[in-house]
Order: sequence, then C-alpha cells, then structure tokens
Amino acid sequence: MKPLVAVVGRPNVGKSTFFNKVCGRRISIVDDIAGVTRDRIYSDAEWCGHYFTLVDTGGLDFVEQGEMQKNIFAQAQMAIDLADVILLFVDGKEGLTNNDRQVADYLRKCKKPLILVVNKLDNFELENTYDFYELGIKRMFPISAEQSKGLGELLDEVVSLLKSNPEINNAPGDEIKIAIVGKPNAGKSSLTNRLLGEERLVVSSVAGTTRDAIDTPFKYNNKNYVLIDTAGMRKKNAIEDKSIERYSVLRSIEAIKRADVVLIVIDVSNGITEQDIKVAGFVHEQNKPSIIVLNKWDLIAKDDKTINIYTNKLKEDLKFMDYFVPLYISALTGQRTNKIMPLVEKVYENASKRVKTGVLNEIIQNAVTVKQPPTKNGQRLKLFYCTQASTNPPNFVLFVNDTNAMHFSYERYLENAIRKAVDFDGTPIKITLKNRSEKDE
Repeated sequence: MKPLVAVVGRPNVGKSTFFNKVCGRRISIVDDIAGVTRDRIYSDAEWCGHYFTLVDTGGLDFVEQGEMQKNIFAQAQMAIDLADVILLFVDGKEGLTNNDRQVADYLRKCKKPLILVVNKLDNFELENTYDFYELGIKRMFPISAEQSKGLGELLDEVVSLLKSNPEINNAPGDEIKIAIVGKPNAGKSSLTNRLLGEERLVVSSVAGTTRDAIDTPFKYNNKNYVLIDTAGMRKKNAIEDKSIERYSVLRSIEAIKRADVVLIVIDVSNGITEQDIKVAGFVHEQNKPSIIVLNKWDLIAKDDKTINIYTNKLKEDLKFMDYFVPLYISALTGQRTNKIMPLVEKVYENASKRVKTGVLNEIIQNAVTVKQPPTKNGQRLKLFYCTQASTNPPNFVLFVNDTNAMHFSYERYLENAIRKAVDFDGTPIKITLKNRSEKDE
C-alpha cells in the first residue's frame, strides 16, 4: 500500500480545496457551508515522481456534540490512525481559534509526523503566521490552496517525511473500480462497510448522509479493488438546482462512468421503483457491467415463491438489460453479502471476455440458418463475417452488405444468439455494423 497523508482541521479551513488541487481533479465537494465533507475521501496523488494516498476528512468541531459530529470524529480518527503524515489545516485569514488549539492538542497525542498548514494567505509575511506558533508545531507552511501558492514547498516536506517508506516510489496499480449506486437511503454505505469489514462510512437513517463519491482501496483474492460509495440519486425534480445535492448526484454519475463494475442497490422493502429503473438505465447506457443488489431482504415477508415474484418483476422492468444478474441481500445482517465479490469477479470476467473469430462466425452462421436476415427494398441483408474488436464491454464488429437493411429486432436476435453460446451475464455487449461489398469479401 502507498503511504497515507491525512488532511485534518476544523470546518471550513480549505481542506477540500487543497485536496482537489493536489489530486488534480474536483473530488471533494467544496462549498462555503461548514461540514460539507463528512466521510474520509481517498485519492492517489503524485509529487515529483513520489506516490502517496491523500485522505480528506470532515471538519473537527469540539463545540458541536451531535450524532453527526461524533461520526465525523470517528471517521477522522480512523484516518489519523492509518496516516503516515498528518496535515493540520488552519485559516490564516481568520486567525487562531480555540477550536484550532483543541484540534492541535488532539493531534499531538497521536505522536505522528505533523505539519501545520496556514491556508488562505494572500502573502506569506511573518506577521500573518505569528499567532500560530502558539500551537507548538515546528513544521509550519503558509499556503493559498485556492491560488496554488506555497503547495510545492509543502509537498516537498511531505515527501521528505515519507521517504523512509519503501512504497513511496510505487506507481498506482490497475485496480478494478466498483461503484455502488442507487436511491438515497437504499443502504449503499451500510453495504460498503459490510464489504470492507469496518465502519468506513457515516451510516445514518437520514437520506442523503453521503454527499461525495468516496473511493476506498481494498484487496480481495489478492487483487486490488477500489470501492466507490456514492450519493443517492433522486429524481431531478426533487433536487434544488443549486444545492450541494445536485453536485453530489453529478459526482455519482462520474463515478459510474469511471467504474469497471457497478452495484445497483435497490431498497426492496420499498418495492422496485421508477427511479431504481432509471438508475439501472443510466448504468446500461454507460455500457457498464453490473449487479442488481436487492437490499433489506430481511424485511420482506417470504415464502417459496417470493424471489420468483421479484425476479419476474425485474425481468419486466429491465427488458432493456435482460442480461442483469440479481442478488437478494441484507447489508444489515450480512445475508448473502459474501456472494457479492465472487459475482463482481464473474461479471468483470464476462465483460473482459474475448471470443475467437472462428467461434463467433460459427455462432452467427447457425443463427442465420435458423432465421434468415430481413430484406429491405427487395434486397436481403447479407452477413459476411464477425470479429470482436474490444472488451469492457465486448464489442463485435459485423460486416454486412448494407447496414441500413439491418432491423433492430434482428440485431437483438443476433445478440441473443451470442449470449446463448457464450456467458455474458451481467455485462452489456455491443454490435457495430460495417458495410462491405461481396466483391471485397
């Protein structure tokens, strides 16, 4: 594992702005409202050829003692326990506060390399940082994360503290990314915690607790994975146009786009809703392999026909992605959650599968023998040959005499023929048509 650098401080001192600058993309939600970041948010970072993992944490507030702040403290403490270096952020414009003093006292007990970062400074004159010497932290760096000033010197110090770690020069690997998506309060964070085996994310009965798409690396069967827990995806008319939630949903959409496998979580205790189908439809449109995870199965009154009733309902609602793989679980009790990762491996393997050209053309020829291609304007569609162009998702290029003569129903028939011959459960497949004359053939 790469060394870990934790970004810690009271609310609204610019931790997430710094995190986004160093990681090179807008990962953490940045807003002037204190307390926007609630969970630990990880991302790989690189400085001058040295690699490490940066973790953003929620703002520590020693005055506020509500349940949410207790959860934020617990998340921050886990990040601090795992960290190799801790960055304590303070606000240079606002000056030293009692909360800063309390956070500094809290961090000194950890006995880990600690750097004081005085953020939001337009100039780095001594008088702008003098008050912060009271905290007794010998490593102090003035910066402006928003203006990218002073970041180089700070990161040089971070790297120098990490150099004793032999993993620092290891480049990022090829992790398989798993996005967990669904409506608010479907149990996504509970499922993430269950899979990781720790209380990694803030779990609450209040819908919308998770606001960011949160990346967590882990290993399974000696393979590297990244689990991405996302914000709940509501209907558009339920989201205020300029609210933080709108950006959270956009981040969820980005998470689907960069994922290798998507877990579509449905709160089965509330039935299978129109919004659940829309979320699944978006995953399908992005050509991502997926698993339909029907959560809270422990709350359903069951007999020997219950699973068949729900599966038939899914078959009706998900006609557009009839390759779907359902799994009935309870993240709360752990029921069948041990089947998730083997299924993830399976659908990813299917999405990465290659079919030899000879086998593929035999499948197509057998399909043509059973059902002749359609005609258009008196001319019959001719299929010359087929080859697989790429994987993830599997993309098959079919050379024909006239692409305009292909009817969508016959294309669907050919897709089903391929699926009957080769296991592509859980993954979409694409058929790309290309014109080719008989003379060329």
